[in-house]
Amino acid sequence: MILSLDLDSEVPIYQQIRNRIVEAIASGELVEGSSLPSTRQLAVDLGINFHTVNKAYDLLRREGLLRINRKSGALVQRDARTGPPQPGFTDEWETRLRTLLAEAVAHGVGDPAVLDSCGSVLTSFTSSALAAGSAHHGTKQGDSVS
Repeated sequence: MILSLDLDSEVPIYQQIRNRIVEAIASGELVEGSSLPSTRQLAVDLGINFHTVNKAYDLLRREGLLRINRKSGALVQRDARTGPPQPGFTDEWETRLRTLLAEAVAHGVGDPAVLDSCGSVLTSFTSSALAAGSAHHGTKQGDSVS
């Protein structure tokens, strides 16, 4: 997994890290059981403070996507194949979606463009996940990702 960050972005770095990891899980690049670099190692690799990486990992842990253990480090806890979402996830997700859609409407993006964008983004993840799923079929849980 390669994380691309924009250090000049208004989006906080920890949020960018979180977003890229979520996208990697959604695309099937990271699957349940995949290990992530330690917070210190990823911070060194990215040239940032390890507390920033820790904040991203902790957010993913609270969202139920990562499991963090002192011995085994950070592991992907769930992916699209893990089953239905945790209770309450859908309500929280719809609240965030509502805000994103409101931004599009406020900027004058029309319904067809919004629906086309949603469809193409969703398809990009689901088609990537299908392709990655066949590629990861032989991957053992706990295989390292850097």
